[in-house]
Amino acid sequence: MAFTLIANATLIDGTGAAPITDAAILIEDGRIRAVGRADSIKLPDSDITRIDAGGGYILPGFIDAHVHMWHDDFDVMREMTDPLSLNFFRAIGNMKRTVEAGITTVRDAGGSDLGMKMAVDKGLVVGPRMQISITVMSTTGGHIDYWQPSGANLDEMFPYPGRPSGISDGVDGVRHKVREILRSGADIIKICTTGGVMSPMDDPQDAQYSMDELRAIVEEANARRHTKVMAHSQGAQGTKNAVRAGIHSIEHGIFLDQEAIDLMLEAGTFLVPTLIAIPGILEMHETKHNMPEWGVRKARELLDVHKESIGKAYKAGVKIAMGTDVPVVPHGQNLRELCLMNGVGMSPMDVIVATTRTAAECLGWQDKIGTLETGKLADVVISKIDPLADLRSLENVDNIALVMKEGNIVKNQLVSPHSSST
Repeated sequence: MAFTLIANATLIDGTGAAPITDAAILIEDGRIRAVGRADSIKLPDSDITRIDAGGGYILPGFIDAHVHMWHDDFDVMREMTDPLSLNFFRAIGNMKRTVEAGITTVRDAGGSDLGMKMAVDKGLVVGPRMQISITVMSTTGGHIDYWQPSGANLDEMFPYPGRPSGISDGVDGVRHKVREILRSGADIIKICTTGGVMSPMDDPQDAQYSMDELRAIVEEANARRHTKVMAHSQGAQGTKNAVRAGIHSIEHGIFLDQEAIDLMLEAGTFLVPTLIAIPGILEMHETKHNMPEWGVRKARELLDVHKESIGKAYKAGVKIAMGTDVPVVPHGQNLRELCLMNGVGMSPMDVIVATTRTAAECLGWQDKIGTLETGKLADVVISKIDPLADLRSLENVDNIALVMKEGNIVKNQLVSPHSSST
């Protein structure tokens, strides 16, 4: 048995409970054996690797419930014209930057295939634990159909072996597509129930897929090991359709009227706000000049609407899980989302819980990650600065002093004398 003790810290365990000072956490073979006040933990009679947290703050590994790890940015032309394998090598850096920022688990909302997930699981690359959707289902002419009036198709999620096309129509068509995606190794099905900011031929408030199609998607997914469905959904009607069809989580939620909020509350639907997405699009327009006119125009129109909508949902009690839509901002800047969540009315503690416990519940992995409790996997982050007093401090990756995933240290910037074995 291998034991590790992290001590000399304040514990923020992800449950929403008050912080515990003079805390410690005992880890055995990658799992939490004990956690709480240091003087309450009984130590085993064997060698222990001791890590001095230096008076920092111990938190659960953070979870981003909406990323696109395969994509480096929105340079679609480069992704389409470079050798296919080059995109995977770029993704190695994306995954490393993500986990070093304290994100130990992600739900990939389209792009990453089974091989990428396996590369992390097998230890071939350093990265967060992944739940993958592989591709995104969309109607013809919908959010992920990048057909242009010229006849060109600037498909940012172009198909290749292991990543099928997501375009599908009709009840029989969507059933077949769900089966094809699950066959490719998807953990969750991602669909579009509305248009979007970055799609050329639709509007965020356009509802997409009929109720019959949506019910068929959910039914087909649930028939296979109770697989859940997540929905890119920006307009209110598309969101209401999604919730009525039994979809598990709403991504973005730019327009949420009271009826949509009430339906989400009744069904227990999760909301993943991705508040950084619209500012990120505008930042890329200013710095890289790689955003299409339609995307910039729609982003400017929706910036304030999005914040107001998420604020209403939070105040009503909708379950909110943190997600970013990275790479709308660069990989590794995921925790910029936290201050935006705080800005719509969420307390710093509520933001931390949304990024840990609630995000784990959204992924269906609450039994093993999301909180620092006995028996769970030892996904641990040590922050140099109190995030409850200074939430923005988490945006600076240098303030993330240690990242541990299943008991294995993947980043350690603590002063070296603080670690020892006895």
